[in-house]
Amino acid sequence: MPGDPRLRASDADRERTAQLLREHHAVGRLTAEEFNDRLEKTFAARTLGELDELLADLPAIDLYQLPSAGIRPAPPGTVRRRGGGGLNRRGDGALAVPRIEGWVAWATASALLLAVWLGIAVAAGGAAWVPWVLLVIVPWALTIGRHSRD
Repeated sequence: MPGDPRLRASDADRERTAQLLREHHAVGRLTAEEFNDRLEKTFAARTLGELDELLADLPAIDLYQLPSAGIRPAPPGTVRRRGGGGLNRRGDGALAVPRIEGWVAWATASALLLAVWLGIAVAAGGAAWVPWVLLVIVPWALTIGRHSRD
């Protein structure tokens, strides 16, 4: 920590030192006993110099490092597979549902709705001739088709 080591430490200074110690412990530079001992001393420290002493034998860590080159965003418009099934992420950060999964869901729901519509029509003796299912099926298909081109 830059500054005069005789200056009083703030709660933010202590918390930053504690976070650095947590990082060092997480990567194996400190044993559990060393970590606990230094953490106690961190919250009991009164000056910046006392906090500096707790980190003196450890390499510097930037808690705000940039992400590694391997996880940089893809160019805009490209689709990159993330994890297993499910969602893709376009280069602009927007989520895109894979095309086939959207159409499979549409086909399944459409078949169920048609079956319900036909069942009601038969039970009502043909009085339910109004194809209300089209109010769901057609807009949904248009939406999937439009998003598939994105």
